[in-house]
Amino acid sequence: MDWGSLGIIVTLLAVSLVALLLVQVARREAAALRTQAKADVEHIRAEARAELAEVERRELRLGDREAAVAAARAEVTEVERAARAASDEAARAQRAADRTLDSAERAAARTVADAERVAAQRIASAQEQALAELEQIAGLTRAEALDALTARLVAEAENAAAAKVRRAEAQARRASEAKALRVLTTSLQRLAVSTSAQSSVTQLALPSDEMKGRIIGKEGRNIRSFEALTGVNVLVDETPDTVVLSSFDAERREVAAATLTALMLDGRINPQRIEVAYTQALAEVTDRDEEAGHDAAERAGVGALDPELVRTLGRLRMRTSSGQNVLEHLVETALVAAAIAAEVGADVEVTRRGAFLHDIGKALTPLQGGSHARAGADLVRRFGERQAVVDAVAAHHDEIPPPTVEAVLVQVADAISASRPGARRESTDQFVERMERLEALVGAHPGVRRVLAMAAGREVRVVVEPDQVSDVELPGLADRLARTIEAESDVPGEIRVTVVRELRASATTG
Repeated sequence: MDWGSLGIIVTLLAVSLVALLLVQVARREAAALRTQAKADVEHIRAEARAELAEVERRELRLGDREAAVAAARAEVTEVERAARAASDEAARAQRAADRTLDSAERAAARTVADAERVAAQRIASAQEQALAELEQIAGLTRAEALDALTARLVAEAENAAAAKVRRAEAQARRASEAKALRVLTTSLQRLAVSTSAQSSVTQLALPSDEMKGRIIGKEGRNIRSFEALTGVNVLVDETPDTVVLSSFDAERREVAAATLTALMLDGRINPQRIEVAYTQALAEVTDRDEEAGHDAAERAGVGALDPELVRTLGRLRMRTSSGQNVLEHLVETALVAAAIAAEVGADVEVTRRGAFLHDIGKALTPLQGGSHARAGADLVRRFGERQAVVDAVAAHHDEIPPPTVEAVLVQVADAISASRPGARRESTDQFVERMERLEALVGAHPGVRRVLAMAAGREVRVVVEPDQVSDVELPGLADRLARTIEAESDVPGEIRVTVVRELRASATTG
C-alpha cells in the first residue's frame, strides 16, 4: 500500500469525524431549545398563577371579584396560548434538528462507505500485484502452489496414518498369532487320530496255505478270471499267509476284497463262483456305504443325520484327495474343528457338523461336475441342515465369504487335516489321475465296453462288444489302441494292450 492511498483514507476519516461532531452539536442545540422552552412555559404559568391570586385578593378587597377573575382567566388563556405556541415552535425546532441530524448521518455513512470501497479496491489491487510478483518469483501459479501444498499435506497425513495402521496391525498380528498358536496347540494335543493317507493295495489274510492254491486255480485260470472280472491285480507269492490286491481304484479294490473274502469263506473257487461272488459284492455296495457312513459319524460325534446323507458320506470312503482318504479326512476335520471351537467359544455342534459335511459334495461331483463345495451345500440344505452348517460347507474353499466364525473354523480345521505330515501324497493323486485318463482315452474308441488299467499302468485290458468287433479285427484294434496310447498318454514306459472278445450264449430249460 502506497502513501497516496494512506492519505486518502486519512482524509476520508477526518471528514467522517467532522460530520459526526456536527451531528453532536446539532443534537446539543436541539436539547437546549427544548429545555429553554419548558422553562419558559413553567415561568409563565407561575406568573399567571401569582397574578390570578393577586387578582382574587384584590377582588376580595375591592369587591369586584368576578371581573378580576374573568380578566385573570383571559390572561391565563392567553398565556397558555403563548405556551402552546412556544411548544409548537420547540417541536418544529426538534423536527428540523432531527432532519438535519439524519441528513448528516446519511452523508457521513455515504462518505464512510465510499472511503471503505476505495480502500478495499486499493487493498485488493495491492494484493493482486503482490501475488503476481510472488508467482513470478516462485515460478508457480496460485492454483499450482495450492495443489502442491494440498498434495504435500495429504501425503504427510497418509504416511502418518499408514504408520499408525502398520503399528496397530503388527501388534494385532503378534497377539493374534500367539493366541492362535495357543488355541491350535491346545486343541491338537487333545486329539489322537491316525493319518488318513490312502494306500493303493489291500492285504487279506489267508486262512491256510492251501487256500493260496485254490485262489490261483488250475494253470492259473481262477486268478486270471478274478483279475479280468474285477480289474485288480492279485499277488499271492510276495507275503506269506497273505494275498495282496493292488489297484489304483479304491472302489475296485474294495469290491475285489469283498469278492475274495466271500470265496475264501465258501471254500469253492472257480470262474463261475467268482462271477457269483462278484455280483453279490456289487449288490452289497449300498450296505457297505451306509455302514461306513454310520461308523464315521459315530467316530466324529455327529448324530441325527438323514439316511441319504449317511449313504452319501459312506461313498466317500472310496474317494481320495492327494492320496488322503476323504471320509477319514472328514472325521479328522470334525474332531479338530470341535476342539478349536470349544477353545475360542464358538458353537461346537455347528462347527463339528459343518466340518464333518464340508466335503460331502465330492461324492456328487464325479457324476454332475462343478464345485464340490456348492454341490455339498445344496445337498445338506435339501436334507434339512441348519443354515449355519450350509454356510460352512459352501464357504470352506472361499467360493463365498465365510459368514460366521464357525465357517472360518471349518476352513482352519480342513487346512490342518490336509497339511499334517503324512496326510497327503501328491504323487499318489497324480498317479490315480493318469490311470483314469488312460482308461478314458482307450474307452472312447467305438466297440469298447470296458477298460481296466492294471499293473501300475503297464497293462491295459480291453473288453469289446462281440457284436461290434469280430475276432479278425482284434489284432488291428489292439495295435490302434497301442498307437493312440503312445501318442496321447503321459504314462511312462511300455504298455501292453490286451483285447478280449467273449461271446456267451445261455439257455433255460422249460
